[in-house]
Parts: sequence; C-alpha cells; structure tokens
Amino acid sequence: MKSLSIGLIGVGTVGRGVVNVLERNKNEISRRTGCNINLVSASARDVNKAQAFLGENVKVYSNPLDVVKDPKVEIVIELIGGTTDAKSILVESMRVGKPVITANKALLAEHGNELIDLASQHNGILGYEAAVAGGIPIVKALREGLTANSIQWVAGIVNGTTNFILTQMRDRQAGFAEALEEAQRLGFAEADPTFDIEGIDAAQKLSIIAALAFGISVQPNRVFTEGITKLEPIDVNAAEDFGYRIKLLGMARRVSSGIELRVHPTLVPEKSSIAAVRGAMNAVLVQGDAVGPTLYYGAGAGSEPTASAVIADLVDISRLINSSPDQRVPYFAFEKGQMSDEPVLDIDDVVTSYYLRIRASDRPGVLADISRILADNTVSIEAMRQREPMGKDELVNIIILTHVTRERNIRAALGRIEKLDSITGKVVMLRMEHLDFVNE
Repeated sequence: MKSLSIGLIGVGTVGRGVVNVLERNKNEISRRTGCNINLVSASARDVNKAQAFLGENVKVYSNPLDVVKDPKVEIVIELIGGTTDAKSILVESMRVGKPVITANKALLAEHGNELIDLASQHNGILGYEAAVAGGIPIVKALREGLTANSIQWVAGIVNGTTNFILTQMRDRQAGFAEALEEAQRLGFAEADPTFDIEGIDAAQKLSIIAALAFGISVQPNRVFTEGITKLEPIDVNAAEDFGYRIKLLGMARRVSSGIELRVHPTLVPEKSSIAAVRGAMNAVLVQGDAVGPTLYYGAGAGSEPTASAVIADLVDISRLINSSPDQRVPYFAFEKGQMSDEPVLDIDDVVTSYYLRIRASDRPGVLADISRILADNTVSIEAMRQREPMGKDELVNIIILTHVTRERNIRAALGRIEKLDSITGKVVMLRMEHLDFVNE
C-alpha cells in the first residue's frame, strides 16, 4: 500500500485532535484512501512539548515554513489561526505545489478570493471544510451534494458560543452577562468574547457559505452584522410567549433584486428544527429548489469534531493529488468564469417581519399613536401584547409582532415612535424568520 506524508502546522487543540483521530482510525482511513497517511513533520510554539506529544518519528520545527519546505511533506495542514502567518503558509504551499488544508475561516473570509486565484494559477489544491461549522460537512454539501439545485436560502446557527449563551438565557432565565460568564467558565467563550458575541465569527462563516450557495465572491464586509449583547431576558420570554425562540442566525437569501447577507438575533418558530438546537451545537438549513429543505446538525467546534472535517479534506486530497485540475470540484462550487456579480442588498432593502419592544407610559392613547405611525409607514401589526407596569414609574413594555415589511419602513416608523413624549428609550427591534422546515 502506498504512503502519503503530511506536515502539521499547529499542535494545539485541533492539531492534537487530528493526530489522535488519525492514529485511532488509521485502519479505517487506509481502507477508504488506499494509502497509509503518516505525519512526518510539524511546527509548534513550544517545540519540546509538541515533540513529547508527537514522538520521535515526527520532526518538529519552530518555524512553520520549515514544514512547508520539508521535502518529505506532501500535504500541509494549517491550524494556527490568524491571517498573517497563516496566509504566508498557504501562499508558500501553493507556490511549491503542495496541497494545503486549513480550518481558518477568518483567513478565507478576508483573503479567500485571492487564495483561490492563487491556487488556480499553481494548479494547487485547497481544502477548507473545517473552516465553516466545524464537524458539519456543509462545505461538501453545498459544493457537491446539492449541485443540481438552485439554492434559494441558507439559514444557520454557526457560532456555538452565542447559541450556548442564548440557551442559558432561556433555560436558566439568566441575564446576558451571567450567561456569558458561564460560557467562559466552561470554555465555550474566550476571555475576550467580542469576536463571537458581536456576530463577527458568524458573519465570516456566512460569507463563505454564500459564495458556495450562490457563486458570488466572498464578501464579509457586506454582511450586515449585529450581535447579542443587547438582548435581555424579557425579550427571550416575550418571544417564547408568542411561540418563538431567539437564535443568532446567519441568513443568506437570493431574492429578485439581489442577495441578502445578514447575521443578527432572530425570532424563529419554536416548532422549527433550528429552534431546537441547544447549547454549543451548530445547525445549517439549506433550501434548494429541487430537494426542498435539508438540515445539517452537529458540533461546530472542538478538537475532534474539527479534526473530523480536516481529515475529510485529507482523504479527498489523497484521491485528487495526481488528478488534472479540470477534474476537480471548483473551490467555491462554481466554475471560475461563471461566478455571479449579483449585488448584496443593503439592510434597508431587506424584507422580513419584526419583533418590537416599546417602553411606554401606561396611559390612554399611547397604543393608538404607535399603531398610527406604523400604519403611516406601511407596517401592519400581526400581534400585540402589553406587559404589566414596571415599578413606580408605571412604564409598560408593549410587544408587537409585525407582518412582512421593508426594513427602511420599520426604521422610519421607529424614528417617529421614539420621539413621542410617552416613549422612554430606544425601541428594541429584532427580525423574524419563519423558515419552511418545521417539526410537526
């Protein structure tokens, strides 16, 4: 049986997971690939620690580029994160003709278009299944499994940290700060959680998903992004009262005027499959015109779930390494000359329905004023509830669900509502998605 030698750059949580899974399942992997896959070199910040873990048969370098240059290495796996050194590793690997695998969504979101062009120039191979939703094979599903479909929309929970926090806010009635602290204690959130809780991580992943779904370039700067930091338990509970749950949802949708790309807290029906996703798990719903709705669920992060996706790329590459470039699946699912220039819509042009929480004085005429302003801006009310006065100030929370309308209309209405003497503070506005995939 032939052998394939790999170099591993980064021997951290995911890197160790790759080593462990390769060793534990080496017989199964060999049966699938027809070759023995051997780790021959690696790089790590702490060379001695990595050497002790990997054993004497693996050469450990301090400089990642030494792994790329190692003549024994046939495939490079980059697992160090960041966008500077990691980019250099991918560029050099392609330049010297070595296939490279990465789990780096930030790198792909920021430099994906450039890297794909470079790979094409050098007839290179780039695997990135682990960069989006960890162990869920959503990249392969969009690149290959759903090729026959015109994708209509993709909706995903692709950040486990925020989903864990929202689950805690619902189940334990915890405030945001308390739920975040618990996530940090359990290792689901970083010491600086900004990247997750402000929706940046999810937006980067969504930009890659949209490229695969619609054949557009990767455009993370065009994703409307809103995090979960302003959510309060009252909103979680009010959504529940109406039969919804709140999720940080990434939504990519093709409409007649362009493509919507947005990440924000979203009310989804409690009977929808995506509403049932709890804790740090991920899920992605894809609506195709031929297949209808399909659901992909699993661990979006972690040592071995991410390693599973990395090794899936490794297995694919072992089969493709000697193939002609024109026999390979395009990196972003569509042939290079067939990429679309469909515009990404501004958030003001998005059409959906809305949840509003308005803090108002408990006196006659307030509801009439609010209803009139909404109607003036072509916003119709689907449902409305008023919660009990809050303390001595006799303020009430008015909860409104709207029918579908354009975002610029709702923003114009809220601008007028917030100027009323009877209204205190900013109106809380959350978007709603009903989706088409529900548990009956």
